[in-house]
Amino acid sequence: MIKIVAFGASSSKASINKQFANFAANQVPNAQVNLLDLNDFEMPIYSIDKEQESGVHPLAMEFRKHLDEADGIIISFAEHNGAYSAAFKNIFDWISRGGPNIWGNKPMLLLSASPGPQGAKTVLEIAVGKIRRMTEGHIQSISLTEFDKNFDNGITDETLLSEFKQTLNAFITCLT
Repeated sequence: MIKIVAFGASSSKASINKQFANFAANQVPNAQVNLLDLNDFEMPIYSIDKEQESGVHPLAMEFRKHLDEADGIIISFAEHNGAYSAAFKNIFDWISRGGPNIWGNKPMLLLSASPGPQGAKTVLEIAVGKIRRMTEGHIQSISLTEFDKNFDNGITDETLLSEFKQTLNAFITCLT
């Protein structure tokens, strides 16, 4: 059985990106899905001073363990002012201190969703660019525009659904 870790890169309790990540992960056949909530990994804002005083935060190590145990990783990015959410950036900073190769060269499906017509494409481009420099694993990506209009327990727009299925299938191929 394939192990997938998935999460929305947002701390919103009603995160559309968590919904999108969960949907995508559950489309992978024969997968055991571990859906993480960033709110379960809330830590002080990363600083070198805090790390030197107390070491790498235990919640960062727990989060990293989930990544290490997965065969594939799915992240759906929320866009806050054109960049990562503060919640994701903080976890990202903390887990990067636990040693090299955060993503374990695993296949990754990077997503983004927003209620607007851009689909959080700016943050997705940033994420793909950054993560691509940090892993040798295959990366697939797609954004979902106008979430409230195009998603209801699944992607409702046929064109977007077709694009999603192509991207998902490329991710699945890399898992096997």
